[in-house]
Order: sequence, then structure tokens, then C-alpha cells
Amino acid sequence: MDDFTIEKSVRAAGLEDLAATHEIYAHYVASSVATFELVAPDADEWARRFDAIAEAGLPFVVAELDGRIAGYAYCSPWKTRPAYRQTAEDSIYVAPWAAGHGLGGALLDELLLRSSAAGVREVLAVIADSGDPASLVLHQKRGFTEAGRLRAVGFKHDRWLDTVLLQRSLVA
Repeated sequence: MDDFTIEKSVRAAGLEDLAATHEIYAHYVASSVATFELVAPDADEWARRFDAIAEAGLPFVVAELDGRIAGYAYCSPWKTRPAYRQTAEDSIYVAPWAAGHGLGGALLDELLLRSSAAGVREVLAVIADSGDPASLVLHQKRGFTEAGRLRAVGFKHDRWLDTVLLQRSLVA
């Protein structure tokens, strides 16, 4: 048995967490194809996104590892048209230094619980097909199934990328 215990928890995000989420996301914008953004949003844009998620009544959660923000997840509206109001898209990012501690799963589990409580019926994941199966596996382990593939829809780091669309129903 280990001599230490890693304390991890998932909780609702607050404005005070946005600097840490910005730092985590900026890493992925700059160094990966996990997001198709080319420039990391600034603090004002993060606050605007946070407010839009809250106004939509959707969850935004953070994971802490030994008291430090180590990841975050949120759902945003899938589309703006009213008929889509019970469908949301998830986003999950774990700080590189915190990988391997089960935070992605903990974040997604909490996000799905809170999404269901918020009246979300369908959760979609749009995952860049980078060749790394981690995000696909994370979602598939929690009941997401492939709903489609969009071919060569993103161009980042000098390559064309597909996205895989996954879907999970939150109704029985």
C-alpha cells in the first residue's frame, strides 16, 4: 500500500477557477488537436463562456487533486435553436500533470449526473480523431456510442482531422 493518499474531488466550478481552467485549456490549444481553436481565449472570453453555460442552466465542474485544479468539464448547448434545448455537448480537459489519476472519468461521471438533473436528454461528444484513443475510450466506457464521423473538417498543426461524434442518452 502507498505511503500517501491523493485527495481528489469534483465540484461545481466558480469564477475563481477560471484562471486555472484557462491555463489547462491554453496548453491543449497550443500543443494538441484536442480542440480546433488556434488561439486560446483570454480571461474575458472565459468569463463570457462561463456565464453562457450558467445562463443555459448547464453544469461546469472542476476536479481538484491535492487542492489544485487539475481538470474541468462542462456542457454547452448543442445548437441555439429551441428544439435542441435538451441536447448538450460535453468538453473535458485534464491538466497534463494530472493525467493517470482517473480525473477524466470522475469529471465525466459528475457532468452526466448534473446534466441529467438539469434536464438534458442527450449528451454529444465531438472528438478529434488524432490517433490517440483516450477520449473515445473514456466516453465509450460511460455508454457513449458512435453516431457518425465528419471527415477532414479541421485543419490544425499542418494536418486535416476528422471528428467522431458520440452520443449518450440520459433517459432510460
